Amino acid sequence: MSKGLKKALAVIGIIVIILLLLALAAYLALSHDYSGSPPVSVADCTNPHIAADGVTRVSAHRSGGGIAPENTLMAFKNCVESDFEIDIFEFDVHITADGELVLLHDGTLDRTSDAVEHFGHGSVRPSEYTYEELYELNMGEQFVSDSGETPYQGLRGEDIPEGLHIMRVQDVFSYLSDYGDYDYIIEIKDSGELGYAACDELYRQLEAFGLLDDAVIGTFNAEVTEYMEANYPDMLRSASVGEVAGFFFDSLLGISRDEGYYKFEALQIPTTYYNGLVYLGSTRLINRAHEYDIAVQYWTINDAETVAELSAKGADAIMTDYPDMAWEVLNGAN
Repeated sequence: MSKGLKKALAVIGIIVIILLLLALAAYLALSHDYSGSPPVSVADCTNPHIAADGVTRVSAHRSGGGIAPENTLMAFKNCVESDFEIDIFEFDVHITADGELVLLHDGTLDRTSDAVEHFGHGSVRPSEYTYEELYELNMGEQFVSDSGETPYQGLRGEDIPEGLHIMRVQDVFSYLSDYGDYDYIIEIKDSGELGYAACDELYRQLEAFGLLDDAVIGTFNAEVTEYMEANYPDMLRSASVGEVAGFFFDSLLGISRDEGYYKFEALQIPTTYYNGLVYLGSTRLINRAHEYDIAVQYWTINDAETVAELSAKGADAIMTDYPDMAWEVLNGAN
């Protein structure tokens, strides 16, 4: 082998090693929490969704879908009439063919109800039917308890309990108004024109019930975010995926931004993205959010250890399918 070739291979080897070291450094920086800082004071924060008392709030994800059929009146009742306490209700909404806003997480009703049997086909979308037609469904049809039981399967017609019919947004607000002052995390699932219509109806209902300051609205559809900003500037919203990424790198690199740069009131995020490559559950990120008067609300946390960990770091809210578990952890911790 010539000296020139050996030298070239040596240079290539050094470059490969440097690139590997840089990749390792980037991985460690992105996927680990090295801040080591205690939570900052939130005494001067004005955002009502920041836990000013320092006590992390419990948010019932899909209205507590781990312990009752998700997004149903039965689930809401289970939360408000039990021994544990709820601060925030989280749910998702879709617009129907007649303009009603109903609670549903998925793009179709197939997974949670008897819609496939009832309508005779799969991929049953709320936008294809009226609220009255969807009201005939059993929204507890496919609920499976932790013990493996399906207590509501097979119920049809008049045998379907009132608490297992599909819910509208106004039904939720009206019911909960008798039990206390709750906050809300609401995601608009529809995109395009349907998303715009959903946004219109959601704003109308929030305004009618005096809840504009009590709800943070999210969506994964960029055009709906833009529509919300253009038409309803007083509707509080969470960061888009792109905004979350920007905020994460700002916090990682210590980049300062002018007041008003961030247009959102909350980060509604998981602890990790991309199979654990990016870690969002850091004290550094939470502290930076609070410095900019932004609330940090984590989803979907279903284990007690992570609930306690995020609470200790200063998280404002924990979204969980098991709000009874989260309340017990936080009640004991605080």
